[in-house]
Amino acid sequence: MLTWENDVEVTALRKRGWSISAIARHTGFDRKTVRKYLAGDGTPGVRARPGPDPFEPFLDYVTARLVEDPHLWARTLYDELEGLGFALSYQSLTRNIRQRDLRPVCQDCRTATQRPNAVIDHQPGDETQWDWLELPNPPDSWGWGKTAHLLVGSLAHSGKWRAVLSPSADQPHLVAGLDTVSRGLGGVSRVWRFDRMATVCDPGSGRVTASFAGVAKHYGVSVAICPPRRGNRKGVVEKINHTAAQRWWRTLPDDVSVEQAQVSVDRFAAVRGDTRLRATAAGRSSVATVAAAEPLQSMPATPYPVIVSEPRTASRQALVAYRGNRYSVPPELAAAQVIVSHPLGEHFLDIATAGGIVIARHRMAADGLGVVVRDGGHVIALDAAAMATATTGRPHRRKERIPPGAAARAAAEHLLRQRDGKPAAAADKPTSSTDSTVIDLSAYERAAQKRTLK
Repeated sequence: MLTWENDVEVTALRKRGWSISAIARHTGFDRKTVRKYLAGDGTPGVRARPGPDPFEPFLDYVTARLVEDPHLWARTLYDELEGLGFALSYQSLTRNIRQRDLRPVCQDCRTATQRPNAVIDHQPGDETQWDWLELPNPPDSWGWGKTAHLLVGSLAHSGKWRAVLSPSADQPHLVAGLDTVSRGLGGVSRVWRFDRMATVCDPGSGRVTASFAGVAKHYGVSVAICPPRRGNRKGVVEKINHTAAQRWWRTLPDDVSVEQAQVSVDRFAAVRGDTRLRATAAGRSSVATVAAAEPLQSMPATPYPVIVSEPRTASRQALVAYRGNRYSVPPELAAAQVIVSHPLGEHFLDIATAGGIVIARHRMAADGLGVVVRDGGHVIALDAAAMATATTGRPHRRKERIPPGAAARAAAEHLLRQRDGKPAAAADKPTSSTDSTVIDLSAYERAAQKRTLK
């Protein structure tokens, strides 16, 4: 077999007038090999198989299966071929599929991933695009588990965006985020666009749910749902998600609180997002300038009435942390699981047991102040419970010497007597009504003498 480099050299020497024998002597190849490649009967880099191709009998089956299912795993196909007598290795199967180009392009998927994208012209104040951005590995101090959620809202015309952090993507947190972000954007556009999230619509049909229809009516907006598998229909917010994840979340320190992280993302959106330059009909303008000219509707005076609930664990001081502040509960719930509920737009919160019984209501402090809100009754009850347990004695030290006491020594002595077969002490000897005491043995002696005389 000649490589492409050998084939080029052989061809060049032939064009210089060299004979086949001279070329063979110069290159070290056989004359028949040189003659074959000069005649075009050989393909450089491809070694001729000495025998029949063992893959050839299975070519039709492999081709048919991959046409039927372009995404069929080669491992699954190999399992099927083994039952048909396929004796080659799995690596030989994948090599043949690759070299023979047997796997076709899936046209159904190509229309979703490789289709041409049109540029959509968004009119000022026409559309706000919304999306949840999942953020992995939040700081452990947040207590949110493995994933945090960022609700991002962006005006499609200007590109202005704001976002709010949330521990959950359920509907109450969605509604709370919609209200907060819309107020940060400066108002409500004519249309809110979502992908097929279950908290807004039925994912299969795309019809808005009855529970979210009330939210849309409250804010006076129309709801537009993206077609299935058409995430780029809301490409403005998708690009902002990418920016927020790579430029803000990726560099967020571990020692920040939720409230500090929220302030950080607000600052990033204002400093980095609003100062971007956009091409407009009047020339290049910043995002903030273009957004200021958008005709947005005013926000309702009050948010949509929804109750946001989050689980919390009370501390040993009977305090529950919520939004950067701490609120008291009765001392019986110290270190217990509770549910904190906050009606959106109200200035109070309820703390309930895991069973749903409300045991405390507090007036909410501003988020992130770090204040402690205590009820007078909770303070008195906590002090009483603490003092009641303060006189129970000191706890044992880890290396404190505590030898066996009197009761343990008496029990051990009784066990030792039983092991050695000795009678128990008088105090330990059990009493019984059948026991008899022998006072005089002379009666036994006389009876024995009579038996001897006989």
